[in-house]
Amino acid sequence: MKKNINCTVSPNIAFDEQKFREFTLKKLKLTDSEEVYVRMTRRSVDARTKNIKVNTAAEVFINEEPSNPLSYDKAYKDVRDSKRAIIVGAGPGGLFAALRFLELGVKPIILERGKDVRARRRDLAAINKDNVVNPDSNYCFGEGGAGTYSDGKLYTRSKKRGDFRRILEIFVAHGADEKILVDAHPHIGTNKLPKVIAEIRESIIEAGGEIHFDSRVVDILLEKDQVKGVRTQNGFTYEGDTIILATGHSARDIFELLAEKKIEIETKPFALGVRIEHPQPLIDSIQYHGGRDRGPYLPAAAYSLVSQVRFEGKEKGVFSFCMCPGGFIVPSATAQDEIVVNGMSPSRRDSKYANSGIVVSVDHEDFKPYVKEHGVLAGMAFQRAIEHKAWLSSDKTQVAPAQRLADFVNDKVSNSLNETSYQPGLNSIDMREVLPPQVAHRLKYGFKSFGRKMKGYLTNEAQLIGIESRTSSPVRIPRDRESYQHTQIKGLFPCGEGAGYAGGIASAAMDGEKCAEKAFEQFYV
Repeated sequence: MKKNINCTVSPNIAFDEQKFREFTLKKLKLTDSEEVYVRMTRRSVDARTKNIKVNTAAEVFINEEPSNPLSYDKAYKDVRDSKRAIIVGAGPGGLFAALRFLELGVKPIILERGKDVRARRRDLAAINKDNVVNPDSNYCFGEGGAGTYSDGKLYTRSKKRGDFRRILEIFVAHGADEKILVDAHPHIGTNKLPKVIAEIRESIIEAGGEIHFDSRVVDILLEKDQVKGVRTQNGFTYEGDTIILATGHSARDIFELLAEKKIEIETKPFALGVRIEHPQPLIDSIQYHGGRDRGPYLPAAAYSLVSQVRFEGKEKGVFSFCMCPGGFIVPSATAQDEIVVNGMSPSRRDSKYANSGIVVSVDHEDFKPYVKEHGVLAGMAFQRAIEHKAWLSSDKTQVAPAQRLADFVNDKVSNSLNETSYQPGLNSIDMREVLPPQVAHRLKYGFKSFGRKMKGYLTNEAQLIGIESRTSSPVRIPRDRESYQHTQIKGLFPCGEGAGYAGGIASAAMDGEKCAEKAFEQFYV
């Protein structure tokens, strides 16, 4: 017999498997003499009051074998001799497009400009220790894309785009912890995600697909308005009538290539600002209404903040982005002459720091000065100029400009900075030297608003670290709503974050699957 149970429990019960089992047996008036298997299916912390509770759901199997929690079957077709599809980019969009092609009997050929996850680590170390950025292998480029060395957050509001549960199950089938099927805000962790990505690669190769690293696409081959293949920087040509273009939000050379070939692209609004780093115990204290020791059961606390701030008569949003509890700030530049920061967390989220992007919406009005010279790439040029300015402010290294939070709000340069998780180090400056005036103004008053919402948030124990500028793509590659093909080029399927159709690992993965399905319907049936 199977029973479903929903209950609200204390954290020490919700996060202790044995205690949760004992609670469930008591709730259902069962004894250990019976064969009972308890599987938690949902867990969500409710910290709105001092009496913190956890909402849970569970399946209880009584005197019967528990069912498999995964409906997904990792049994792919052998596609060695099948028709081929070219996928540019091995981020979540590209990898999940490839897995879907395997299921549909199509041979995916992935071209990735960067390296595999193991080799990629050496290039990440070079950024942190030697301030050397490899433009093809860094925190943004390489196997798994920008998400591989991030928090591995899988939460998305875009669940209508596809089967979110299916995406989670595919990750679990490739080695992710089953807890991602349970927690309301699932994450894999930067320490575990590389192994999962490597397992996905093995699935693709074992089924007969191909993945080529160090293969940066430099040309898209066209015959009239139909794609015929791509050419890589090492001189190889890969022919095909379908291309899934899943290059990520930082592949500026691809945007430039499309513009050069007069393949239609559009300027798109995005967001820009800073990373803010607090002591994690301080955020725990604020969110959990108590002291700075959250105890052994509660997870590192997160937050989500938003405010509207007026500047020169126009209101725009200031909001937290990609909040990483118990995490680290990392250098995410893709060129030597820029500074970009991002956040990541290990699976246990046990760093002593909390960090989050705090960003301001920017749009065509902000890009105006760049339109004459850069046209449709004006947003990208605006983004690049600010990143370059930050690099110049720190003696042309990856040492990031920084300022204590209360000092920034009070227009004061910090005499000293706090300890930080950012390995290249920090340089104390007035952040208004690198931020556009409209962004700096809105950040200042946004932080004041956040300080009122979270008492203790606005403090010099926190510091701003810049620049957080890769929140999303500054370009959209237009596609037909029904066919998912580019509005101008047949066989070209713009996909994921880089094309402007996703905002994170899960949504990019769902978009990748959808692009593969649409390509199959139109070219392989």
